[in-house]
Amino acid sequence: METGDFGAAMQALQPAARSGNAEAEELIGVMYAMGLGVERDDVRAFEWYQRAAFKGHAGAQSGIGWYFEVGRGIEAPDLVRAYTWYVLSAIGGDPDAAISQEEVVKKMTESQIEHAHRLIDDYKAWIYPLE
Repeated sequence: METGDFGAAMQALQPAARSGNAEAEELIGVMYAMGLGVERDDVRAFEWYQRAAFKGHAGAQSGIGWYFEVGRGIEAPDLVRAYTWYVLSAIGGDPDAAISQEEVVKKMTESQIEHAHRLIDDYKAWIYPLE
């Protein structure tokens, strides 16, 4: 990807992604999100990000949060899940996720925040079992 040969990058990333490598999955998500060597496809980008996010990839978690916040690649925005993924991303070490979390929480009701924290507790125990 660094050389701009996105076709070769996709070919190199596919086997690793199919084997469950979260970094490769996230990079394929980036390629679909930005239309790098492939036609831009928010649905496919979301799906690739999601695979990596559930494996603890903080960048992909932040990406999923953004997709949920703006409603791209999915049927409609979902602030509860956006906030959930931003928090998980911050736990995972993404320094920008806390800023995104602060912005999205301003748009949420108290009930939505409570719901998100229940999801965070469930996901955190699964994604980050040693935290």
